[in-house]
Amino acid sequence: MLPSDTQPFLGILFHAIGGLAAASFYLPYRRVRQWSWETYWIVGGVFSWLIAPLAAALIIVPRTFEILRAAPTAALLNAWLLGVLWGMGGLTFGLSMRYLGIALGYAVALGFCAAFGTLVPPLWDGQLGALATSTSGRWILGGIALCLLGIAFSGNAGLGKERDLSTDKKKETVKEFSFGKGMLVAFACGLLSACMSFAFRAGTPVVESAIALGVPSLWAALPLLVVILLGGLATNLIWCLILNARHRTFGEYIGRTAEPAPTPLVRNILLCALSGLAWYLQFFFYSMGESRMGAQLHFSSWTLHMSAIIIFSTIWGLWLHEWRGVTARTRGWIAAGLGTLIVSTLIVGYGNYLSSMPH
Repeated sequence: MLPSDTQPFLGILFHAIGGLAAASFYLPYRRVRQWSWETYWIVGGVFSWLIAPLAAALIIVPRTFEILRAAPTAALLNAWLLGVLWGMGGLTFGLSMRYLGIALGYAVALGFCAAFGTLVPPLWDGQLGALATSTSGRWILGGIALCLLGIAFSGNAGLGKERDLSTDKKKETVKEFSFGKGMLVAFACGLLSACMSFAFRAGTPVVESAIALGVPSLWAALPLLVVILLGGLATNLIWCLILNARHRTFGEYIGRTAEPAPTPLVRNILLCALSGLAWYLQFFFYSMGESRMGAQLHFSSWTLHMSAIIIFSTIWGLWLHEWRGVTARTRGWIAAGLGTLIVSTLIVGYGNYLSSMPH
């Protein structure tokens, strides 16, 4: 009999929904007109890192502020600081999309996120060796290894795209395509985004405070998300304002641009709000998924979440014709990467299931 709050396959479903939301968040940004990257990125960020998390927490957990006051100050500060570092990863994630496109950008950046975010916490705690001695741990580590193989396949597909298409063809779907720049920022994204996994762990007392006040475990992380994402907002706000000053794009917020055509200001804001909401929903469902994966090896939730995003973003990339014109061999690498990631997700989920079984 599993504990009532340990339901690994329900957790996988929540991670899949969160992955779909995350894979879709950049699509509305593609329709924003006459705004620089820094302008639409931070407008969307205000919705994803401030408005949406605060509204969701207050609606679902009305005692959110009481919970935060009851939590240890150190836990709140550590969660916020790790959110600041995660926010740097969010910046480089946006640049990954900018230089690599949706399909390849997601696959490579989030593949690195999956590997670093899953392996760094147990490595930091000195528990990686112990994991390899248990059946469930070996399944999970095997799934992570397969995930890394899927990343390699996806990266090879990107190299194939670089070879197969002319510069003009690549920029028809990704205007600033640059494989070298994209891979560099994707690696930085993966390393820094591991801080989200640490932030959830640092904020465990906040979750415990919520449960002690009667909040169901399914929603107990929502107040914590407010704190973590405020850290992400701080990083992104500072950088985007610096870029606004450097590029002299502050006027875009009120519809003033160098272009003669009027700026669709309201439309741009609504599109950014939609992107921001989708970005937040990934963590809304991530927190729900993690609550159902079991405490012993819940760190593998990060791999499940990232793999789901890569799978759905690859599908979106195919739908948007980002791979149009590549050779059959490159398409084969795309399929191999997607298939490998799906299998790795199932293996990690099975490892979590084994860890939750009574011994």
